[in-house]
Amino acid sequence: MENQDLKKQNGLVIKTSYFNVAHNVWGKKLGIVNVYMIASSTEFGHWILVDAGIKGYSDEIFTMAEQLFGAHPPAAIILTHGHFDHVGTLKNLLDVWEEVPVYAHKLEIPYLSGRSFYPSPDPTVGGGLISLLSFTFPSKPINLGSRLHELSHDGSVPFLSEWQVLFTPGHTPGHISLYREEDKVLIAGDAFVTTKPESVFYTITQLKHLSGPPKYFTPDWISAAQSVRNLANLQPYTAATGHGVPMSGEELDSSLSYLASHFEDIAVPKHGKYVPIDLNSVNTKSILPPSLTRSLFGITLFALVAFTTFSIMDLALSSRSE
Repeated sequence: MENQDLKKQNGLVIKTSYFNVAHNVWGKKLGIVNVYMIASSTEFGHWILVDAGIKGYSDEIFTMAEQLFGAHPPAAIILTHGHFDHVGTLKNLLDVWEEVPVYAHKLEIPYLSGRSFYPSPDPTVGGGLISLLSFTFPSKPINLGSRLHELSHDGSVPFLSEWQVLFTPGHTPGHISLYREEDKVLIAGDAFVTTKPESVFYTITQLKHLSGPPKYFTPDWISAAQSVRNLANLQPYTAATGHGVPMSGEELDSSLSYLASHFEDIAVPKHGKYVPIDLNSVNTKSILPPSLTRSLFGITLFALVAFTTFSIMDLALSSRSE
């Protein structure tokens, strides 16, 4: 899927490292998460960046942007949500792109304006090494100040008239997805993903497995289930998600339909501090079996081993690809 074509730019031969999603849509994996760039089909030279990845990858975003659009900065940055792995490079990007606004849903604004913390991750759910590491993931807000703008209530996407905003809460209160009706292309964010984000192995190898939102960072499973069903009802032809590779055609249709029909059985954890006792009820309670209680020392030691393993494997694969 990754585009490794050689291109000539400013007299130099360079290797691109982004992947094609659909017409005028490209993506790039940055560590454990994806970012996307979308060019307008009606406004020449206009393009937007969807999400901003994790810290330390701003140069990769700048390089991708230059390869695709030359010296033109994006008309806007649109956030599907504000978790740390989707906003990590924003400071560096905005320092360079001095006039570029950032847009998010109104319910996500408190987490992007320094006012509210996200619910803390739950490392007891999901069963993977990344889930176990999640207790170290930051949940504190960032403050984008005057650069932050609220998305329109009418569902329009700034500078992309052919796209629409879909409200898909659950993973976060103000989570959104983007949809282009003409060819049924969906940028889902983390409403659902195409790998197992709790697993280091799946994250590194990018094995396909359509899943619900990351278990360790999803506090509202009732809304998450409804969001997946709403997206499945659209019958998208192509879906690009926050984690994993794009999926399309019959593979997407059958997998998303199955997820929507069996969400409570295959996506919702069997236990955890955000798991509702009754999925038909809006009241959620903590259900943490005593057998899952761990000492802080044990979690910390295991997390350090997991993190070291992940770093070594990622470095090895990166070196091999070069």
